[in-house]
Amino acid sequence: MSRHAALLPATFSRTIEDWLAEDIPSFDYGGYVVGNDDKVATLFCKSDGVLAGVPFFDQVFQHTGCTVKWNFEEGVEIMPHGGKVAVAEVRGPARRILMGERLALNILARCSGVASRARRLRTLADTLGFTGVIAGTRKTTPGFRLVEKYGMEVGGADTHRMDLSTMVMLKDNHIWATGSITNAVKSARSVAGFSVKIEVECQSEQDAYEAIDAGADIVMLDNFTPDTLRLAASNVKTKCQSTRNNVLIEASGGITENTAALYMLPGIDIISFGTMTQSVPHVDFSLKIAYETSEPALSTNGVCDF
Repeated sequence: MSRHAALLPATFSRTIEDWLAEDIPSFDYGGYVVGNDDKVATLFCKSDGVLAGVPFFDQVFQHTGCTVKWNFEEGVEIMPHGGKVAVAEVRGPARRILMGERLALNILARCSGVASRARRLRTLADTLGFTGVIAGTRKTTPGFRLVEKYGMEVGGADTHRMDLSTMVMLKDNHIWATGSITNAVKSARSVAGFSVKIEVECQSEQDAYEAIDAGADIVMLDNFTPDTLRLAASNVKTKCQSTRNNVLIEASGGITENTAALYMLPGIDIISFGTMTQSVPHVDFSLKIAYETSEPALSTNGVCDF
């Protein structure tokens, strides 16, 4: 079992069941065609990527009454080099293998895609000596957040906040609605208490100073250019040191895999990437039942064996 599987809530099995029900709301006509003979299907990986989503894949086939045997540990990078690599075997009645095929592949392809981008970003940071956090965002697919956040974990990135209940993030709309950063932070702290962190999205260095003075735990320098970010982060860190304030600085806004290196700067504690889940390329997997021919077999000398 994957070591990350222990993170998953017990309720994720119900989610898989709901997704299967969405795909088979009534009759399974294709399943009728193939019947219940026991078959073996091979899971092939056909593009480079980090294997992620194993517990979800397993759960799909557990629901359909099949078993899965993996050839690789979750989290390894698979490199087919233009060919294909046998990653796992699924055994069970033919119709039950096909019942779970598309759902299992959809989950695995996207989760692995997210994990692959997360791994590339973390590797880039390590190569450049950037010791800050590489994080995703809440820009996830509705109904699919658990899978995508899981992919971030497997890939070595931080999930950032899971939802609106796990951290307060005060963005421009919160600030405009309350009149100021100070008002927004004060209101949030009155209900969030000591155990929930408060982050404030800042459009300028002055916004960051107001957020710090108001009691924010994290300031997000949003949509800064690399040059302005370098200067602002240095100035904000200097202010924090002078007041013995341990505020974290996050860089965010329009940062992509191609531009990430420009933002891996001294003074930056966190870089968050909406692109870790948005427009991320999937890893290509296929599931193929072993082909059995009813034609007479040819002997090794090319003569049919009748």
